Amino acid sequence: MSAIPFARPSIGEDEIAAVGDVLRSGWLTTGKQALAFETEFATALGVPHALAVNSATAGLHLALEAVGVVPGDYVIVPSLTFTATAEVVRYLGAEVAFADVGTSSLLIDPESVAQLAAAIRRAQRRLAAIIPVHLAGEPCDMDALGLIAAEHNAALIEDAAHAFPASCGDRPVGTIGDIGVFSFYANKTITTGEGGMVVTRHEGYARRMATMRSHGIDRQAWHRYTEAGTNSPASARPHWYYQVVAPGFKYNLADTAAAIGRVQLKRAEKLRETRTELAERYLRYLAPLEEAGLVVLPDSAPGHAWHLFVLRLNPAALTITRDRFIEELQKRGIGTSVHYIPLHHMPYWRGRYFTPEDSAGRPGIAVPLSNTDNRFEEIVSIPLYPDLSAADQDRVITAVTDLLGAHRGG
Repeated sequence: MSAIPFARPSIGEDEIAAVGDVLRSGWLTTGKQALAFETEFATALGVPHALAVNSATAGLHLALEAVGVVPGDYVIVPSLTFTATAEVVRYLGAEVAFADVGTSSLLIDPESVAQLAAAIRRAQRRLAAIIPVHLAGEPCDMDALGLIAAEHNAALIEDAAHAFPASCGDRPVGTIGDIGVFSFYANKTITTGEGGMVVTRHEGYARRMATMRSHGIDRQAWHRYTEAGTNSPASARPHWYYQVVAPGFKYNLADTAAAIGRVQLKRAEKLRETRTELAERYLRYLAPLEEAGLVVLPDSAPGHAWHLFVLRLNPAALTITRDRFIEELQKRGIGTSVHYIPLHHMPYWRGRYFTPEDSAGRPGIAVPLSNTDNRFEEIVSIPLYPDLSAADQDRVITAVTDLLGAHRGG
C-alpha cells in the first residue's frame, strides 16, 4: 500500500505548458508574466498594489522595511508560527515580542497583544508593527488587532502565508491590515514552487517595496528594455541606464514561477472548494472522537482557506502522546506535520528573550505563553490537499479513529 504524503501540490498540464512557453520566450527572469501575475492577483483581492516576490519571507522583510521598522523598535508576533515571521524583525535590528494564542484557538490572542503593547509603552520603546498569522488558513480577529494597532500607532502586517483565499466577512484576508503577505511555497494553497506576493492599498509602501525588491534600483530590467524606443518618459534614458536610490535586496520573482502562479490563480477558487469539501468530510467523520473528548477539531469558520487540518489531541483523555501518535501514523504510511514548534522553545529565540538575564537589561519583553505551550503538546496536522483521494482520506480517518479509540484513558 502506497504512502500518503502530508502535502502535495496540484500541478496539471496547463502549468507545465505555461512554463514551457516562458522557456521558449527567451525571457526567464522578472518580466511580462510576473507583471501580469501581479495585476491579476491585485484584481482578485480588490487592491491597487501587488508585488510578486521570491518568498513570503522576502515579502515580510520588505513590508517591515517599508513601514519604517528600525533598530530598537518592537514588533509583536505569535510564538506559534514559523521562524520567518520573527526573523525578518531581526534583519532590521528590531526586537521581537512574542504573543500567546487564545485559550480555544491556534491564533494570536488580542488580549496577549494588548498586554505586550502596554509593556512596550511602559518601557518607553516604540511598537512599530504587529504581525498576526492566519494559521492554517483561519482568519485572525482583525478588528480587535486593528484597534490595538491604531491605539499604539503601529503598522498591522498580515502574515497570510496560509490564507489565500481566506476572508473575514466580505474582506479578503491580506487586505485588512496595512500590508498583507502571501506564500506560494510548494505546499501552499496555490504555488509557484517558491514565491510570494505582497499586497497593499498604500501607494507609498508599494513604491518603496518595489524599489527595495530589486537592489534599490529605480527601473526594473523588463521596463528598461521594453521602454526603449517608446514614447514613455522613461524611454528618454537609454535602456542600460538606471540609478541605485537605496541599498535594496534581491527579492524579485522569475517569470518561470509567475507563469505557474497565473494558472494556479485561475484555479484558486476550485482548489479552495476541494479543500473545503475534504475538511468538512474530516469534520463529519471525526466528530465522534470530539464527542468522546479525545480530540478538538478545528472550527469550520466562514472564510477559512483550509490550508491545514490541525487536530488537537486531548492528553487528559488519552494514553498516547502526540509524538507517539505521529509515529504510529507514520508506520501506517500516513504523513503528518506539526504547525509549529513554538519559537520561544528554539535556542536562538529562547536565549535572546527568555533567559534570566532578561531582568538584568536584555531586550526581552514577555508575557506568559501557557496556551501556546499547551497547544504545542496537542497539535498534529493530517493530510489535506486537493489531490487527496477519497480512498486515501478514508485511510487517514480510519487510522486516526482506530489509534485514538485504542488509547482511551481509563
